[in-house]
Amino acid sequence: MHYEGTLIRPPSEAHSLILQVTTGCSYNKCSFCGAYKDTPFRFKERQLESDLDFAEQHCRRYNRVFLADGDVLILPFAQLSEIFRKIRSRLPWIRRISLYGSCRAVRSKSLLQMRELKELGLDRIYMGLESGHDRVLASVNKGETAASMRRAAACTSACAIFLSVTVLLGIAGSSLSEAHAIETGRVLSDMNPQQIAALTVMPLPGTNFHRAIQRNEITLPSPHELLRELKLMLEHTTADYVQFHANHASNYLHLAGRLQKDKARMLSRIDAALSGSFPLVAEERRSL
Repeated sequence: MHYEGTLIRPPSEAHSLILQVTTGCSYNKCSFCGAYKDTPFRFKERQLESDLDFAEQHCRRYNRVFLADGDVLILPFAQLSEIFRKIRSRLPWIRRISLYGSCRAVRSKSLLQMRELKELGLDRIYMGLESGHDRVLASVNKGETAASMRRAAACTSACAIFLSVTVLLGIAGSSLSEAHAIETGRVLSDMNPQQIAALTVMPLPGTNFHRAIQRNEITLPSPHELLRELKLMLEHTTADYVQFHANHASNYLHLAGRLQKDKARMLSRIDAALSGSFPLVAEERRSL
């Protein structure tokens, strides 16, 4: 398989075949993200053919495929549908195709096109909400609003595509921490995804977010403030039958459960951590 740069995939795709269809991100302007700053966005058309040849011969134990890098869904529909057809034809044992899909990428497709991709095998989209607070989204240059995120989620729901939404604890700084938590919970409730993943922002040198912290324009919440942020977010998330994960390596406290069934248990665990009766992850063990 031909890979370029550092591949980033969701934790739940650990056992999937990773097929790198594009490099980089077509937007690449979020202030907190340093993943693709030096990587131009392009479609790896030539390498894709040889990777499919390799997978056809050597990757029959995989039944799922994740299409990397961070912005595959933004490709024109004709290219995407051709890729999906090739996977279906040449790797017929693959049962599920997943990819990262920004709100912008979902908007670039019609409902009919999204339904066709679903029929061709698109099963799961991973979308970064980051925050449900419009001021926070503007401050990190997300290029989206809470309303546009809701519309994208409605599209995936109409096509019966599994939606996994990522939120970022700490992204609002201390000053907007409470408002960020409450509004994010409300937007998550409206989006009603099948999965929610909470990560904690870790400022990367070279990003605008990191520079803003160095200029004292943003003060990161303390670990206990982050726990209160997580608690508020959970309390204001009313979506039901949703997998909730806060078990990423960036988090100070690992949680996993199903909303609303396990909500009380997870809130109790946060309270225990806030009181000091349950230990937090040590700083040196946190990572992206």
